[in-house]
Amino acid sequence: MKLNRQSQWVYSLLTSAWLLVVVWQTQEHLRVVEAVKSGLRNRAHEIASTLGAVTRAMRFRGAIMQERLEPVLNELVSTRAGELFKSKDLLAVGLLNVDGDPVVAVGATNILTREILTESERWADDYVTFVMPVEGANVNPDSTNNSATVVIPSFRDFTNGPRDFPRRESRPEDTNNWDRPSTNAAGQMEVPPPHPPGEEGRPPDGGNRPRGGNRRPPWMHGMSDAEFKTLVAKRELHGLALAVSTDFIRAVSIHDLWLRSVIGFFATISALGAGLAWRNTRRTADLQIRLVRASEQNTHLKELNLAAAGLAHETRNPLNIIRGMAQMISRLPDASPDVRTQSKVIVDETDKVTAQLTEFINYSRPREVRRTKIALTSAASEIVRTLNFDIEEKQLRVEVSGDSLAIEADEQLLRQVLFNLLINAVQALETGGEIKIEVRRASDGEAVLEMRDNGPGVLPENRSEIFKPYFTTHQKGTGLGLAVVQQIVLAHGWEIICLPNEPKGAIFRLTHLKIAA
Repeated sequence: MKLNRQSQWVYSLLTSAWLLVVVWQTQEHLRVVEAVKSGLRNRAHEIASTLGAVTRAMRFRGAIMQERLEPVLNELVSTRAGELFKSKDLLAVGLLNVDGDPVVAVGATNILTREILTESERWADDYVTFVMPVEGANVNPDSTNNSATVVIPSFRDFTNGPRDFPRRESRPEDTNNWDRPSTNAAGQMEVPPPHPPGEEGRPPDGGNRPRGGNRRPPWMHGMSDAEFKTLVAKRELHGLALAVSTDFIRAVSIHDLWLRSVIGFFATISALGAGLAWRNTRRTADLQIRLVRASEQNTHLKELNLAAAGLAHETRNPLNIIRGMAQMISRLPDASPDVRTQSKVIVDETDKVTAQLTEFINYSRPREVRRTKIALTSAASEIVRTLNFDIEEKQLRVEVSGDSLAIEADEQLLRQVLFNLLINAVQALETGGEIKIEVRRASDGEAVLEMRDNGPGVLPENRSEIFKPYFTTHQKGTGLGLAVVQQIVLAHGWEIICLPNEPKGAIFRLTHLKIAA
């Protein structure tokens, strides 16, 4: 159906509104997801600040014992997301050196790979990693003051566990062992004073005393200065790596996506409903306009119908005069055989035109139904007796059978229906044909009448056309007999159909005949 300009504007407006809602909900969904991600980033910065404060609190002379730091990190990783993100866990924590390698790592340490730690923020399917500096722990690699934070390895790493550096026997000349406990001649342990005699910050033998982060624990005094500096360079804290589960973000994203989808679904339904409502409104308006025009045309046709019926009625009078004069001429004593033959032709043609005019008047006449109680089987038998002459002329067998039912119908119109159907069957049959009229109950309140014949039948393509005016398959037919039947049937609220009869012939079935109480 071609849309007019007004409908195009309405549908375009509805489509634009729907697209606006879809784009709006998409942006809102992205905003919610980004807000959750921002909350996760903020929490990661809070954890970084907390760890920075922890490292500053636990640092002594720029060093933190690994044995003291690991329990704190393990406790942080074991903290449920009910305290962090209300549902999910902190998966892994790693403290990084200047090269980006983990100095201390707890939790799912397999997540903290070198590839991931090269990016400040990396999102995976199940987790996200953040790499950031630890506040208060950042130092310059060349710094030697007390602001450096070094994670001192555990004593177990240098005794029972594997060692990265060879252990050597201590020597008296080792200038770095000035601060180790010693044993006097009596076998008692002597602890060096916190500020040994001599120049401030220098050992008594004039050696260079390590400063700041280079102060060693007792189990590392066996290292040389170079070995100790290498170890310190590898274990200075320069960054923090966090691995956090993204299950909470996924859950929030899915929940919000469902919510936005529901809103989009209702927006779609609303747009479609509004479009259908507009289309129905337009169709209703068009139908109203068509009804008004049809009513005007119907009124005009009624006027033409009345005029044509009046003309047909007035035409029958001259035809009757012509017929009478032709009969008088044929009866004159001196009329020749040719005159009598021509007079008979005039009478026959006049009767044919008169019959057509009668059918036309019957078809054009308004059908006013006056319902009375009529015995259907008896009415059919009376119509058969009326056409008894035509039936005997063709030696036809007509049988009326079925239930004795009374229906509500206009008696005159019902008789006309039965007469037209029967005369139509009689005209279609050859000599010796057979017609069966059957009445039966279809339901508690309705009856069915069928008229069957074994004539040539009706072609399938003509079964819906035979009830139209002036359609006929008989040479002498007017084409109005079945049209009048259809008109009377519709006036009563019945239905009539034409069906094939097996093995040959036709069936005319009347249904929805209301049984009289």
